[in-house]
Amino acid sequence: MLNSIGVPGLILILIVALIIFGPSKLPEIGKSFGTSLREFKNAAKDIVDDGKNQK
Repeated sequence: MLNSIGVPGLILILIVALIIFGPSKLPEIGKSFGTSLREFKNAAKDIVDDGKNQK
């Protein structure tokens, strides 16, 4: 999914995020996004593992 965005798209997203949130908020937003992504991956893995164990 990320490969389809490309480098120019990532730079544009970063510039827009800087304008909207400011440089002081970006580390906090990145940390919370990373935490949310990790929790989602763990939950998805648990669901898949539960499905395999029930068969």
